[in-house]
Amino acid sequence: MDNFWLNALWSVTPTVLLGLLFWLIIRSILRSDRTERETYAQIEAEERAKRGLPEAEKK
Repeated sequence: MDNFWLNALWSVTPTVLLGLLFWLIIRSILRSDRTERETYAQIEAEERAKRGLPEAEKK
């Protein structure tokens, strides 16, 4: 019976590790996109303020 549980653990481990790796990659992509959009919006707001234009509409 010990061999069964060890085999089951070894069978599931690669799937769990790949799932975790996929989750980390997607999470980092989404976070970097969100940060980039916030930074771009801040730069755009500063440029509009310099030129005396009204604020951009928020979505």
